[in-house]
Amino acid sequence: MPYKIIWDENAYEELNKLEFSIINRMQKKINELSENPYSKDIKRLKGMEAYRLRVGDYRILFEIEKDTILILKVGHRKNIYDI
Repeated sequence: MPYKIIWDENAYEELNKLEFSIINRMQKKINELSENPYSKDIKRLKGMEAYRLRVGDYRILFEIEKDTILILKVGHRKNIYDI
């Protein structure tokens, strides 16, 4: 059973600012994520309840709650972890 994907409004806006080719790669990874959110590309962030998914030089930060994946943040690896 695939997980339901819910986007944070800010994360969705950041996604739409990226190049079309990067958006396509991220959408493919998110579709794979909905099938198995505990795959080998997923790492838990230290000190948080969130995880990260690597897509080249970009990262997708998300949380898993029961059968839902909440996408929190999307961005380049050099500044995705800035608070």
